[in-house]
Amino acid sequence: MLRVGNLQRSIDFYTQVLGMQLLRTTDRPEQQYTLAFLGYGRNPEHAEIELTYNYGVEQYELGTAYGHIAIGVDNVAGICNSVRDKAAALGGAITREPGPIKGGTTVIAFITDPDGYKIELIERPQAATELN
Repeated sequence: MLRVGNLQRSIDFYTQVLGMQLLRTTDRPEQQYTLAFLGYGRNPEHAEIELTYNYGVEQYELGTAYGHIAIGVDNVAGICNSVRDKAAALGGAITREPGPIKGGTTVIAFITDPDGYKIELIERPQAATELN
């Protein structure tokens, strides 16, 4: 679960930049929050990300415990090239250009979403995501 400051902006980022689908939403006005669930398919076959918007909260401190989300993709460089402008327009950014990990050959890149959460793209040929 990720807490977000603008639910629609985050839904747009995860669907338009990372190719996820909005699977469902739940609005709880009495408790003053809204949930959105996104992924490349539904549980249990696929993992889902839950975005939580707490009414009136526009920004969070990310803290030091959170690392990043990792997504396996076929072609890291190709995806970065195809989403660069779209990510920037939606408040995100590519923060580590595609390249091998230190001391290895696996190609990775990092994208930051509009709330500052990091998403690692890991090159895995024949990865089953909708980003490709």
